[in-house]
Amino acid sequence: MRTRVKICGITRREDALEAVKQGADAIGLVFYPPSPRAVSIEQASRVVEGLPPFITVTGLFVNAEKSRIATVLSQTRIDLLQFHGNESPEACEGYGRPYIKAIRMREGVDLPALRRRYPGAAALLLDAYTEGVPGGTGNRFDWDRIPRDLDGSIILAGGLSPENVESAVRQVRPFAVDVSGGVESQKGVKDPAKMASFMRGVRSASE
Repeated sequence: MRTRVKICGITRREDALEAVKQGADAIGLVFYPPSPRAVSIEQASRVVEGLPPFITVTGLFVNAEKSRIATVLSQTRIDLLQFHGNESPEACEGYGRPYIKAIRMREGVDLPALRRRYPGAAALLLDAYTEGVPGGTGNRFDWDRIPRDLDGSIILAGGLSPENVESAVRQVRPFAVDVSGGVESQKGVKDPAKMASFMRGVRSASE
């Protein structure tokens, strides 16, 4: 099965269109103000304007108030929610959108137990753990820590780049991969050549 690709931390419409041109299945918009890749609702609306059909627009939140999430959903296009904080299963549901739950791969994390705890999640997104930082660090974790028999879909994140994504996909065989900093020229600005190279790596691993 073909490995899907999400390019996260999009802040500019031209980067979103380039990601789609290169073959990305989804883009990610960060609604977490401390992030250098955070966007306002107005920015997000400009980014998604004119996107073609069948591209999933993902909204990333970190321990956000329900009212904040509802406001974003009411004012711009979001197809999928991504929760990157300490949200309970109940906090992830009730928005009329599917969601994915990010898991930071700290020592001792029990992925089967977390899969059972979030039965409504469309997938678990596995990211590197850095204390005090909810994601987007550019660090990777040991992919051997992912159980081969883990139920449900897995999205692999954390330190992926054009240089290592082919080996990551071959080893983990995730449903999808999620990249942000690995395809940037600077934080929040995507590099077309890096995006193209990343997509070639994913396609090569899927052949």
